[in-house]
Amino acid sequence: MASFERLTPDNSAIVLVDYVMGFVNLFRSHTMQDHLNASLGLAKTAQAFNVPLVVTGGKDTDHSGPMYPELRAVLGDHPVIERRGQFDAFEDEEFRDAVAATGVTKLVLAGLMTEGCVLHTAMGALRHGYEPYVVTDATAGETAEGHAMALQRLFQVGVAPTTWLSLATEYQVSWERTETVEAYTNLILDHSPQLGMGFKSMAAQAAPQQRPTAA
Repeated sequence: MASFERLTPDNSAIVLVDYVMGFVNLFRSHTMQDHLNASLGLAKTAQAFNVPLVVTGGKDTDHSGPMYPELRAVLGDHPVIERRGQFDAFEDEEFRDAVAATGVTKLVLAGLMTEGCVLHTAMGALRHGYEPYVVTDATAGETAEGHAMALQRLFQVGVAPTTWLSLATEYQVSWERTETVEAYTNLILDHSPQLGMGFKSMAAQAAPQQRPTAA
């Protein structure tokens, strides 16, 4: 059951599940553009706030294919735990050990597909004594209904929803947290188009008006 305790970079880990090319043509709950934007925003949030990150998927040679190239570029050489087909990633010993090694109990999960590996991994997290959250905009399902019903099932057993920007904001806490405010602002500028445009507009209004110089 999710608590009222704030998620912080010290008490939580982010878990990315099966962001692979073979599933791109399967989901319809989100547009590819929105889904990819949120997924990259979430991965960059882990990096910006130095949050423990666990990434899992199949082998690149599996039918599901390799990871999204855009996400792979963001993650660089971060290790990817290759599962052998388990829908619940906690059925994989290497994954269980990697999650345990983070030393935290709050797990923020996202990936593909909502009604498949994300749901079952979140349920597995509960069975193993963790407190799971799911990033709904960085997670996608085959249909809008399938996505919604999988999330509803998770919510009914205590899994809490969030979005990538809500999570980043929870980590940032305040504009006065200067050590991460630049990274937080860049996340918004890169992956929150409407809010980012608002920031640019405010910056433009705050800039001194340029006066023409006398000839």
